[in-house]
Amino acid sequence: MCHPSLIAGLKKAGLVALIAGLTGSAGAFFLWSLDAVTQLRWAQPWLLWLLPALGWAVFHIYRRIGGRAVGGTGLIVEEIQQASAGVPGRMAPLILLGTLATHLGGGSAGREGTAVQMGGSLGGAVARHFKVARRDQAGLLMAGMAAGFGAVFGTPWAGAAFALEVLRCRRGHWGEAPWCLAAALLADQVCQAWAAHHARWPQASGFPLGDLLVWGRVLLAGLAFGLVARLFVAALHGLQAGLRRSLPRPDLGPVLGGLGVIGLVYLCGSRDYLGLGTLAQHPGGLCLASFFQEGVDHPWAWAWKGVFTVVTLGCGMKGGEVTPLFFIGAALGQALAVPLGLPAAWMAPLGMMAVFGGAARTPWSCAVMGLELFGPGLAGPLVLACGAAACLKGRGLYQSSPVVAAANAGR
Repeated sequence: MCHPSLIAGLKKAGLVALIAGLTGSAGAFFLWSLDAVTQLRWAQPWLLWLLPALGWAVFHIYRRIGGRAVGGTGLIVEEIQQASAGVPGRMAPLILLGTLATHLGGGSAGREGTAVQMGGSLGGAVARHFKVARRDQAGLLMAGMAAGFGAVFGTPWAGAAFALEVLRCRRGHWGEAPWCLAAALLADQVCQAWAAHHARWPQASGFPLGDLLVWGRVLLAGLAFGLVARLFVAALHGLQAGLRRSLPRPDLGPVLGGLGVIGLVYLCGSRDYLGLGTLAQHPGGLCLASFFQEGVDHPWAWAWKGVFTVVTLGCGMKGGEVTPLFFIGAALGQALAVPLGLPAAWMAPLGMMAVFGGAARTPWSCAVMGLELFGPGLAGPLVLACGAAACLKGRGLYQSSPVVAAANAGR
């Protein structure tokens, strides 16, 4: 007769594999859909004018049927740390719909929040369907988070590290590390099997490991990245809290956000800061890859992208923060390259990872992500820059917020 622990392990392996397969497939569909709505927005620039209406419509869809799903990533984190009413299964389709609507209208948002929420929601749905005890559901939620992150970015090791680090892991959570890694690796393979492709980044090399002066400059850059990350998070949470206090009707938030994005487009005279910002929508347009090139002169691109993103997400439109933070970090790194005397080919990837790491307070997973994307040539500088960025005091992206508090109040 099989030992009970063996049976339990096999059952969990099957559930993790199911979650990974579902999440990888959902991630592929999300990437296809996101590309389709982005291409449509580029072809039809007038869709920008629909952004206020799209934000308003998504708000009311969430209000009518969303329930606790409005808590987003923060709700998943809280459920893992202290099991309560669970993560609603409707979170996955709702965040997918909301994010696509945001990108169709040109809101500056990312995809990580969507991927993590879809993975967590699918993990919760599988746990409920197979009647997993509430105390044992945390591991499946973590596996779903890791699978979503790893599949959408093509960085499974970082996905597993993120699921652990974002929780400030308690002793009991470390045992879930192998399951998180397995889920992320499998979800990434499933996503690729569906022919959902990821960007390929230049492999960094040539860093002088024995030059202490260069290490000092990297440290200064890391602190600068951390300061910008802190400003971004403070502005985002500050705008959310301010609108909750001051607006007579909460559904006006996304409308104001949409109007704000339209105004910003005409204020700066460019649409380069709409959407993800990973690809240029016209010849010579700004995108992430452009900041890896020497001689690119857009010293305030990082600030513009930050303002666009804070207005989009702070006013209540749906989407993630990470890809815009990549843009902000790469642009800031490129802007700091000349004054610090370091190549943009080093500074852009360091900025990409360190600004995200500083904002999310997840330096280790961001360093791992940098290794997966850019190779081992910047391993030491990535650890230093991400660590320096995260050491500055301040609130993290995924710490409890008024949105999560409101969601919990509706239990």
